[in-house]
Amino acid sequence: MKSLLAIVGIGLFAAAASLSGCSSREASAACGGSGSECLPDINFIDTAGAAHTHADLKGKVVVVNFWASWCVPCREEFPLFEEQLKRLGAKDGLQVLGVLYKDDPASAQAFIDATGASWPSATDPDGSIAAAYRTVAPPQTYFIDKDGILQGIQIGEVRPEDFATQYAKIAP
Repeated sequence: MKSLLAIVGIGLFAAAASLSGCSSREASAACGGSGSECLPDINFIDTAGAAHTHADLKGKVVVVNFWASWCVPCREEFPLFEEQLKRLGAKDGLQVLGVLYKDDPASAQAFIDATGASWPSATDPDGSIAAAYRTVAPPQTYFIDKDGILQGIQIGEVRPEDFATQYAKIAP
């Protein structure tokens, strides 16, 4: 079973790393030096109704987390993301971005309000953001460096040790 999970995980990482045909190693050269073209643009309306653009994320290290209010592991990782955002947001320019995965925006906003999560969460009513990132189930988290290059993917709940390992790949 562990072998099957490893194979699936490797396949998902390879698929996500080539979202627009660029691997993390080739992204800088293949994508005009910035790598930002390698990941799909995220222009969205968040659960509170505010508009956000991909340009808002330029030059920041970004953690994109696909989640749902009905997902228990997603609920477990929220305090960690809040803690890390407070710790690294001002220091490193960390931006956390949530993306709802097959969830009702009202239920998600209620959970956000209850937990005090301070980052925006994109609604994804047609699943286009999830499809662009090749997300298969929540939680699935992408770690993107300041040049917009995907450096890591965490499939499943992000625990403190996972965050430390993945964040080391994108820390400025």
